[in-house]
Amino acid sequence: MCSVKKLCAVVGALLVAALASASVAGQTNAKLVVYGDLVYFFGPGKPLNCTMSNRFKRGEPVGFRAAAVDPATGKRDRASQLVVHLSYGGRTMDVPMRDRQTEQQPERDFWVAKWVVPDDAPMGVVKYTITARDPQGRTGEFKPFDVLASQITIVE
Repeated sequence: MCSVKKLCAVVGALLVAALASASVAGQTNAKLVVYGDLVYFFGPGKPLNCTMSNRFKRGEPVGFRAAAVDPATGKRDRASQLVVHLSYGGRTMDVPMRDRQTEQQPERDFWVAKWVVPDDAPMGVVKYTITARDPQGRTGEFKPFDVLASQITIVE
């Protein structure tokens, strides 16, 4: 049997959660929560496909996977647009992401983009960010930790 003290603690926790949720839900300009990772994108069934890494050689496919969610609902809007922004060798490049979820694979509720490291890319760090914009105009950004070991690194 549940004691009154435990019941009050549970009700109090639920009330705090509801108030916090309501205050976020009332903010129509709340930022999207964006997160992601880096993997090899060799293709389904190929060795190392979807294996996490941040070290890539020229000619290898860098896979970006990301999600952008509404902080009030915890859900994503498939109509959102996500873009990877790369900076390397004195230039910047934008790579649009696509929604990976399909009717056959509804569990893949994230976006993907593939970038093959160019043959002329200099060895070293490639900085990147991922930005998102949903149909309501809210935005969000993912930046990996500002530590060189967290960035994409092109190696021999």
